[in-house]
Amino acid sequence: MPHRQRHHRAVGAAVAATAALLVAGLSGSASAGTAPAGSAPTAAETLRTDAAPPALLNAMQRDLGLDRRQAERRLVNEAEAGATAGRLRAALGGDFAGAWVRGAESATLTVATTDAGDVAAIEARGAEAKVVRHSLADLDAAKARLDKAATGLNTADAPVWYVDTRTNTVVVEAIRPAAARSLLAAAGVDRSLARVESRAERPRTFYDLRGGEAYYINNSGRCSVGFPVTKGTQQGFATAGHCGRTGAGTTGANRVAQGTFQGSIFPGRDMAWVATNSSWTATPYVLGAGGQNVQVTGSTAATVGASVCRSGSTTGWHCGTIRQLNTSVTYPEGTISPVTRTTVCAEPGDSGGSYISGSQAQGVTSGGSGDCRSGGETFFQPINALLQNYGLTLKTTGGDGGEEPGEPGGTWAAGTVYQPGDTVTYGGATYRCLQGHQAYAGWEPPNVPALWQRV
Repeated sequence: MPHRQRHHRAVGAAVAATAALLVAGLSGSASAGTAPAGSAPTAAETLRTDAAPPALLNAMQRDLGLDRRQAERRLVNEAEAGATAGRLRAALGGDFAGAWVRGAESATLTVATTDAGDVAAIEARGAEAKVVRHSLADLDAAKARLDKAATGLNTADAPVWYVDTRTNTVVVEAIRPAAARSLLAAAGVDRSLARVESRAERPRTFYDLRGGEAYYINNSGRCSVGFPVTKGTQQGFATAGHCGRTGAGTTGANRVAQGTFQGSIFPGRDMAWVATNSSWTATPYVLGAGGQNVQVTGSTAATVGASVCRSGSTTGWHCGTIRQLNTSVTYPEGTISPVTRTTVCAEPGDSGGSYISGSQAQGVTSGGSGDCRSGGETFFQPINALLQNYGLTLKTTGGDGGEEPGEPGGTWAAGTVYQPGDTVTYGGATYRCLQGHQAYAGWEPPNVPALWQRV
């Protein structure tokens, strides 16, 4: 059988096998996210969109121009879109060219493919199809060549580059266009894959203000707690690497002795974690507006176009959308990659603080440009990469990632960070990961079809 014919049969089979799991999250139905008794949980139920606190919904309404119902619907639709995009990514294989949501309620999911023969399969899943020239794998490979070339160049005048799935290109943003051209030439990236855009500001790190709870480094600089974590029985928190070096001591917002940086990377990445002493207890919360607790129930990565909110003690709660996932940014201290780029504003000092989409942790504040008066952009270090690098478990209300799975056997393990395409065994069956997340007890593959597909 010819390869293309086999591929289309495989796509059709994958769509048919999962059609029963398609929910109404992208249709605008009032019943979206509510599963009939005895059925598999919807993505919205799995990701606990109902746990979004008033502070987060209020900030979404203000910054995204929504009413309360639209904000709630948007979170449901984004959860369902992520699951649908994950299933289509697995079904389309090498043809997959990215996915994104749009609209006030994120009601429209678009999935790109390099093969027009995939259109019917995409539309069968309730998504819009876009046929493009380059696969996501090709764009990611070109971006990786830019990252490698940048290590030998001064990229201060071409400080941002990323994969833009919506335009099917790799974009380099430059203060001087010649700097972008030099980077593209050094990387050997075909100009058909690339686009150069101008920008006026150089991004910077946000050092000495709070994002969530403030903490002080060596009784001097100030940063923000990102997300409480554990490592075995040791408690602590994730934060930005540029906030402190390994071995630096910290005190809390109350100036009480708190902990020590156990690991820190900057530049290259912007990640760190602090182990706290017995006076401090990790909780599954982010500090919200007015001191409210914002629940964290997991770390499922959000889709391009999805809403995301940031907590900052200087600027309060601010929301925006995810612009690009696979981004590189050059600060005066060096280049960081990959980070996620957002339309959320921030101001100096929000470093290390929390980004959250619904109830799902996304990352810790790295840097950006602009401010919350005139508008700006920010970049965050994705939380799953940080957790994986240091072997940490996110503190959540949904379960204890340190527990063993309820059913013995298989390769799936609570506390492990899984990426799209990873495969595991559990209960005698094989499953493929659809969306990046950290696993914990209660999220075993059979229980969360939004995150795992049986193969």
